[in-house]
Amino acid sequence: MNLRTLKTISLILISLFLASSYCWAGNKRMMTISAAKVVAKRALVETVHGLKVKTSEKVVDVVAANFVGSIESKTQASLHGIVYDEVVYDREKDIAKVIASVTLESITNIDGDTVELGNQTYKRVGFATSTQANAGPIQALRVAELDAYKQLIERIIGFTLESQTTVENYILKSDVIKTKVMATIYLANVTEYFWDEYGDAHVKMSLNVGEVSNVLGERILYEGDVLEVEGLGAQDDDFKEARANKTVSKNEIQNTDETVIEVIPEEQTIGAIQQKSIDLPVK
Repeated sequence: MNLRTLKTISLILISLFLASSYCWAGNKRMMTISAAKVVAKRALVETVHGLKVKTSEKVVDVVAANFVGSIESKTQASLHGIVYDEVVYDREKDIAKVIASVTLESITNIDGDTVELGNQTYKRVGFATSTQANAGPIQALRVAELDAYKQLIERIIGFTLESQTTVENYILKSDVIKTKVMATIYLANVTEYFWDEYGDAHVKMSLNVGEVSNVLGERILYEGDVLEVEGLGAQDDDFKEARANKTVSKNEIQNTDETVIEVIPEEQTIGAIQQKSIDLPVK
């Protein structure tokens, strides 16, 4: 191999290296990771400080196509001492996963009550992407979280139901069922999350009944120490075809949340950012 050939090979290798470095030089990875950190922060605030949840459901004439359900959540809090235990970025899917934790001696919850936590550590995970086409599983996970909060509130506090039925000549003329809930919840922990073969998200959430009873000052009627529920969330609205054939409220199924979080700059990241695949059902 002559000197000219060696120089040519060297130039090619240098070009490939520079091209590879350039691919990683952009800000998409950093922006995706930053977004995942914000999602993880919100999750921690919702766990330790709590959130307000408002839900409503309506079924007309016992036809599922006439079902309208909504969940809204809101929280606002200051939190300090957040640590990022794990930061993972999947370059191929452009998805970031961040596990954040915080250790607190006490917290003022969303109802204004001071809760002694005894230096307990709480952990939550956050996902984010800069690619809209890959956002489905992450959005479904958020829906499943809200559904789990809703279920916990209904189990602890209950719900209000309103029903009106009209029958004429042994024929059902109208049947309307409405339910609604408005309450606050705090100290709820996510114990597991996953996506099934259909791409639907599942979030298992638990609440220590004893801790909440102490804060409320009243006994919660539940057998056992921990109340557990499983929330569900879909990434595809394959129900819209059935709804299109029915007259339903324009305020169709929606899940919205409004969150304002002020984080005091005492954050730190443990370890380097990991470059590896994240197992999400991205289509």
